[in-house]
Amino acid sequence: MSNDKKNSAPAAPALPSNFLRAIIESDLASGAHAREGLPGVITRFPPEPNGYLHVGHAKSICLNFGLARDYNGRCHLRFDDTNPEKEEQEYVDTIKDSVQWLGFSWDWQGPAGVEHHLHHASDYFDQLYLMAEYLIQQGYAYVDSQSAEDMAANRGNFNTPGKNSPFRDRPREESLQLFRDMKAGKYANGEHILRAKISEDAMSSPNMNMRDPAIYRIRHEHHVRTGDAWCIYPMYDYTHPISDALENITHSVCTLEFQDHRPFYDWLLETLSAGGFFTLPVPKQYEFSRLNLTYVITSKRKLRQLVDEKVVTGWDDPRMPTIVGLRRRGYTPESIQLFCERIGVTKSDGWIDMSTLEGCLREDLDPKAPRATAVLRPLKLIVENYPEGQSEQCSSPVHPHHPEMGLRTFPFTRELWIEEEDFMEAPSKGYFRYYPPVGDQPGSRVRLRHGFVTECTGYDKDENGKVTAVRVKYFEDSKSGTPGSDTYKVKGNIHWVSAATALEAEVRLYDRLFTDPQPDAGGKDFMAALNPNALETVTAYLEPGMKDAAADQRFQFERHGYFVADRVDSQPGKPVFNRIVTLKDSWSAK
Repeated sequence: MSNDKKNSAPAAPALPSNFLRAIIESDLASGAHAREGLPGVITRFPPEPNGYLHVGHAKSICLNFGLARDYNGRCHLRFDDTNPEKEEQEYVDTIKDSVQWLGFSWDWQGPAGVEHHLHHASDYFDQLYLMAEYLIQQGYAYVDSQSAEDMAANRGNFNTPGKNSPFRDRPREESLQLFRDMKAGKYANGEHILRAKISEDAMSSPNMNMRDPAIYRIRHEHHVRTGDAWCIYPMYDYTHPISDALENITHSVCTLEFQDHRPFYDWLLETLSAGGFFTLPVPKQYEFSRLNLTYVITSKRKLRQLVDEKVVTGWDDPRMPTIVGLRRRGYTPESIQLFCERIGVTKSDGWIDMSTLEGCLREDLDPKAPRATAVLRPLKLIVENYPEGQSEQCSSPVHPHHPEMGLRTFPFTRELWIEEEDFMEAPSKGYFRYYPPVGDQPGSRVRLRHGFVTECTGYDKDENGKVTAVRVKYFEDSKSGTPGSDTYKVKGNIHWVSAATALEAEVRLYDRLFTDPQPDAGGKDFMAALNPNALETVTAYLEPGMKDAAADQRFQFERHGYFVADRVDSQPGKPVFNRIVTLKDSWSAK
């Protein structure tokens, strides 16, 4: 073998292929966006600070920041704060936190050092205003004084061309003065509006977004960042392309619902470039399919309804598809990134089954979640021939595939907790857990996992006929891992915890919020599809070491699934656990 061959570095893993990567790679090869001091790929994530981000936004975050990362570019976080009536600092803070939790940063190592690319549309209010004045002066915009009702009626619909506003040919000087008076606060909300005039026949365009779109409206509202400096605010379709151009965005990636907005995006940047505001090349917009996930709704209005009507406890309720809800539920950033990579990027809408997301979560948690024993529906087990007050230590790997993680220990005592389902008075065929002796037939033999083999000798009931305890005897020479213990051949093997030392804990068994895979499709009442079993709270018993579980720490509760110590309600020495996901995908609406 030659030295060159021997010393060559392994090939880097191939990046996942999709149409956006093909566009970017072609642009990089041609130098389409080459500018001194700037990377060839600059993307952006532009949320409105009027609510909490959800799993659909996570796809966009992973896509935009991921593309920038993979092509040595940068991604900007830009808040589209142009609607002060609905915007709050709380939303700004949670959006920033969500982006960072997912593993991304808006900082970029530039030639002169680290650059912080956290932006707001309000950073550009002065430039946006000056460009609007330019459009008026050039005859590309006019102030319309129609009522909202008349404007809507004259806009037409998909089958009917629109009608020109009676103010469309208003003299430019008059529109300019009205616009300045709007800015000066001389008019009430809705009294005037600034509209673009793209072409003489724009109102008959088959694309509704090109029919003299509104670009400024009057809103006498206090703005979180600019206070009361402005009472007119630009519309999103006007603000977005200009902000992209001012930030030197190369690839403006958005979801398919903005496809029909692209002609206005292109027209506006071309028109303003001709006026000397921007140099070529200007940004290009590309659209991809939004995330449609079964058993989930992503409408901000409907999510807010769930919060306002107290169907859930808040935006971070672990049943919510918000990023803060997924985080509290116990999802990991890595599992969400894996999911977004696995579903890919396409131009056609489709549905992704929830099992795909849950599968990525299990795949991420399995190799790194420590194991623990928990009894969720406890039934007392009394080892009749084990001395009272005595105990001995049993041990189990922290992780079965990672011996370097060590062992965990827990005591074996006379009284234990087992699962209710691990005992049957009259066993069904193939049942290998506890059942009592019948006639001259002894009771079943079962190994207590990592402990002893036991034999059922009887059981206790209360006055209502409910089984309250199972009685067994143990075989002293059968302890797991000791010489001769493997001579006991039993089919049943169950988990348990010591009643004397177990940690009593609140465990929340979360499930999908809806029973319908498409709860709000086709105009359905999504509230009628709420899953009554989406949350069950139980008092469980856990192995004693679990008292030290830290908030946000994840475990596999053997046999039951993956759980996390709740990041809000857990206290030192008293964790509260949320079920993240079951061990297997066997979901069905109950």
